[in-house]
Amino acid sequence: MSWYKDAATFKETCGYQVNGSWYPRVTRILQVKAKPALENFFREMDSYASAEEVKNRSAIEGTLIHEVAQKILLGGRPEIPVNIKPAIAGFEDLCEKRNIFAHPEFMERRIWSYRDKFAGTIDAMAVIDGKFGVMDIKTSTGFYPEYNLQTAAYVSALLEPEIKNALSLSQNVQTRWILRIDQHKICKTCGARLREKGGRSKIRNGRSRAVAPCPDDTHDWGEIEGDAELKEFPYFRDDIKAFLAAKTLWEWENSYWLRSIGYL
Repeated sequence: MSWYKDAATFKETCGYQVNGSWYPRVTRILQVKAKPALENFFREMDSYASAEEVKNRSAIEGTLIHEVAQKILLGGRPEIPVNIKPAIAGFEDLCEKRNIFAHPEFMERRIWSYRDKFAGTIDAMAVIDGKFGVMDIKTSTGFYPEYNLQTAAYVSALLEPEIKNALSLSQNVQTRWILRIDQHKICKTCGARLREKGGRSKIRNGRSRAVAPCPDDTHDWGEIEGDAELKEFPYFRDDIKAFLAAKTLWEWENSYWLRSIGYL
């Protein structure tokens, strides 16, 4: 069981107050799930303190990309910081190709589930290729399973008739997308990829086995390139079941606090 200073701290840290009722946050619930990529990151770092510093700095950079991207989705022309210009340029190219339309009234919108008792904040509701759905923005190197559980929870809540009416949704949610925005450099010699984020440099060897990877100090790096990718995950029933199973485990792990605040 995770420990908190008191019940008030638990409530503030782990959930949202919605219409007079407290609900646990989707992202907090999903902390119960193992995250191998994050575990590998901590193993690769020199110390826990340095890992935390990189993680916090990366979160700041990710939030900046996130905020700029949302403003652009709403038709704005925000000032783009130099350090994220390649990522945003890649994102803008993708938006033009896919003709993404985001509904302004659902940007950073708090949602909740009456039926299953959880809450979260969706990044956007979008129309892409004629389909209406949830779009979540990530600034990671790839697509991770917990993203599917997170977006499935949002879809599940939005399909509840009471929530649909409360939010004045004009149509049913049909699907969901993960929009990934990042940036990197490519070695001109061997195709290795360099990602610099949070003050940490990470090199991944190129996929081609025809060319041997360069020693790390001899790479011929090109300019920073934007890396934007949109993936649809239209099948969400099993992911909803998996999220609710994770929620049951999270409730078991935090039963002391949940009982103390009258949730269970």
